[in-house]
Amino acid sequence: MRVFVTGYGIISAFGKSWEEMRSGFLAQQNAVQFMPQWQNIKELTTFLAAPIIDYKHPQEWTRKQLRSLGRVSQYSVEAAGLALKMAHLLNDERIQDGRMGVASGSSTGSTDAVLQLAKIFLDAENDCNANSYIKSMPHTTAANVAIFYGLKGRIIPTSSACTSASHAIGYAYEAIKYGKIPMMLAGGAEELCPSECFVFNSLYATSQKNTTPKLTPSPFDENRDGLVIGEGAGMLVLESEESVKERKVTPLAEVVGFGSTCDGTHITRPQSATMKSAMELALQDAKLNPDQIGYVNAHATATKQGDIVESIATHEVFGERIPISSLKSYLGHTLGACGALESIASFMMMQEELFYPTINLTNIDKECAKLDYIRDIRDIKTDFVMNNNFAFGGINTSLIFKRITK
Repeated sequence: MRVFVTGYGIISAFGKSWEEMRSGFLAQQNAVQFMPQWQNIKELTTFLAAPIIDYKHPQEWTRKQLRSLGRVSQYSVEAAGLALKMAHLLNDERIQDGRMGVASGSSTGSTDAVLQLAKIFLDAENDCNANSYIKSMPHTTAANVAIFYGLKGRIIPTSSACTSASHAIGYAYEAIKYGKIPMMLAGGAEELCPSECFVFNSLYATSQKNTTPKLTPSPFDENRDGLVIGEGAGMLVLESEESVKERKVTPLAEVVGFGSTCDGTHITRPQSATMKSAMELALQDAKLNPDQIGYVNAHATATKQGDIVESIATHEVFGERIPISSLKSYLGHTLGACGALESIASFMMMQEELFYPTINLTNIDKECAKLDYIRDIRDIKTDFVMNNNFAFGGINTSLIFKRITK
């Protein structure tokens, strides 16, 4: 069964729409900022992030609705609403009778709620209440989206760090493809917290260019010095071909391939062989040859080994000819949201035939495999794009989207 994208929602440091995100890409300047409030955190040496400035949830949300929504859930719930509105499904009875489910995840729940729970054991003053666990639980985004919009179909929590959203899209696609359900909301979210930066900082994986925030991260560049954490959410409405025809809606893209593998070797050291396998599985699922893919959106976080092994895996599948770029050079690494935000950007770039480069890429690392690294805005006409994401635990995902021809 064919599976189509009929709506999407974006919450990002560039704004809440593709038009705003595209404007950020066109300007070729990132959303990274120096975070002075982090300077008092002991042993933290990176003070860079790509935050959402002055986020405000929709005014119509009630106090009752907000009780269980930490910031990560607010992002995902708002993104889901934007996606439903675009798909002409917001407040439609069809989403509340079991025909729609949700697949969603994040690296963690809201960390301020986790902190309140921890204070119980530290004999510290806290305002922990019945909703603290709800805000902090691993499946908080999926559960809250389902409750907020009254979804009664299957729920697929996908809290797998940096592949949370791409897993969600892939598993939702498979659920529809194999006839288990006709409609799914799928994506992921992340809220910015210095604790996440601290984790990567302790692994020597964060950028230290604190005085030049606009020059980092720089994926694939020989002088890159690590990632920068971002935040946001992305949600897609996925529908079966039958549902699309019944509702007489025009899809935005088609999901045609999904592949996922696990390294099974090391918790934080990625392996090119299993990255390659994920891409090959996606191609097999889509019944495509590598030369039919016109663009690859790289995970490429600007870490030394991560970029190298990903480039090697990509080269082994596609050779030197494949155009490739990393959108994390603009929005930072949005962790649980990146698989959705980058998927949306990939199929929208395909529809508009305009692909955005990796910024801050001055000198390509000689250890990276030879690929067609996009360094300027480029016109590309293609019918298929691939989005790849990789996560701690050796988790690899690959998604393929097809262009809708009018």
